[in-house]
Amino acid sequence: MTDLILAGAKVRTLDPARPYATAVAVRDGVIAAVGDEGDVRQWRGPGTEVVALGGAHLVPGLVDAHSHPVWGLDMATGVDLSGVTDLAGLRAALAGAERIEGWVVGFGLDHNAFEGRAVDRALVEDVLDGAPAFLRLYDGHSALVSGAALAAAGVTGAREFAQRSEVVCDAEGRPTGHLVEHAAMELVAEVVPRPSYAARRQRLVELLAAMAATGLTGAHVMDGGDAELVASVARETVLPVRLRFAPWCMPGIDRDGLEELVALQGRGGRHWVVDGVKFFMDGTVEGGTAWLEHADCQGQGTEAFWPDPDAYAAAVRQLHTAGVRTATHAIGDAAVRHVLDVVAGLGEGARGRHRVEHIETAPDDLLPRFAELGVAASMQPPHTAYTRADGTDEWSRRLGAGRAGHAWRLRDLRDAGATVALGSDWPIAPYDVRAVLATARAPRGAASGRAGLTGLEALEGCTTHAARAAGESALAGRIAVGLRADLTALGLDPVTTPADELAQTPVPLTVTGGHVVHRG
Repeated sequence: MTDLILAGAKVRTLDPARPYATAVAVRDGVIAAVGDEGDVRQWRGPGTEVVALGGAHLVPGLVDAHSHPVWGLDMATGVDLSGVTDLAGLRAALAGAERIEGWVVGFGLDHNAFEGRAVDRALVEDVLDGAPAFLRLYDGHSALVSGAALAAAGVTGAREFAQRSEVVCDAEGRPTGHLVEHAAMELVAEVVPRPSYAARRQRLVELLAAMAATGLTGAHVMDGGDAELVASVARETVLPVRLRFAPWCMPGIDRDGLEELVALQGRGGRHWVVDGVKFFMDGTVEGGTAWLEHADCQGQGTEAFWPDPDAYAAAVRQLHTAGVRTATHAIGDAAVRHVLDVVAGLGEGARGRHRVEHIETAPDDLLPRFAELGVAASMQPPHTAYTRADGTDEWSRRLGAGRAGHAWRLRDLRDAGATVALGSDWPIAPYDVRAVLATARAPRGAASGRAGLTGLEALEGCTTHAARAAGESALAGRIAVGLRADLTALGLDPVTTPADELAQTPVPLTVTGGHVVHRG
């Protein structure tokens, strides 16, 4: 007898052995049967819930291959500045912003809002009335803070960091309020008011439910999250989105630190687990910290996030030898090349165990190496919306026309035989997985001049390719007997429906681990 039967569906299994079906039976969180009504009828018992899907399109559970749903709770705190498009709008938003324990806290601020000016607290200081302010830029790698915030944190000048970070200062050595990369931001973030544990817990529950409502059943979490918070929620309720954490490995770590990361592997509970480690090889194009083979148009971008790139290689090797999967943030061409070179040095045993995140610009010669080395390309199509087709955005201006022409090469990587997993990078971009699918097919901004993925390839990016990138092809990504019962029902066919319509399609049902976690 089964717990759940989904009937009357148009099932696209992505399983070559049986590509299509109309019904699925689930028992103990696993798919027990796939076929037509007759095939699953024998599995029905007095305790079986039967859901009639009325012709909805059932696909393997959709997965966001790069997200920050726990750490992002802190990142996405305060006033949402993502709608600000210019300096006047920013000043107005800050003047009217609600204070949090006397602070102005904001997130999602677009680099383009500064209209080509340098990021500087002098542009907004007068509208803050002396309040400390901490404003995260949308890329998550930089922030603008006020003079009062710098004073509260005791930051009076430049600092030295083990990783590539900077407290930007003017010609007289005074901080401008622009903090670049994690270590610099953390100096002030440590004194910013933080939501209470209860508030964060409630927000996490609400966030995961909202994610499931878009069809998400899983997320590859590219940070360590908050294990105690997640474990507490998972003990008391069913996590509607399966979370797979990859804690950070930062420059300066020693062998003992690496062994601690190894010891974390496998820790977890129902619907969450630690599996993998996340590295940063560079920062962002807009912040001038993407590692490029040639300087950007402002003379920046020629240094790696790890001041000693060989130390990164040694850390990856130690983790690989211990059987740990790695994911490396690499946006610039030099960063991508270095990661691929390091994986190549690991030997044939590295195939399918390592991945590169973002890959925003890459020359032709790097593309076939992903398939040759078995390195997954994890990409976030919604990021293309922060650029403009005419090249007037900060990302394009920094790179110049040549490298901007190599933007987000989803189609080219798939054509080269690479595994291409798709995600949102929430809260950097909206988490709605329907938009991820749609934008993968119709990239925006700087990438709009090149072909996107086909409907099937986009679907695979959030299912079979996401599973492959996580080393879970034997467990997930298809609708087949014995695999996880992670399932998404959509009102429209995700393969054939035009991209703009797909972004708005209803989501009648989301099932994670055999549990119905959303009903539309």
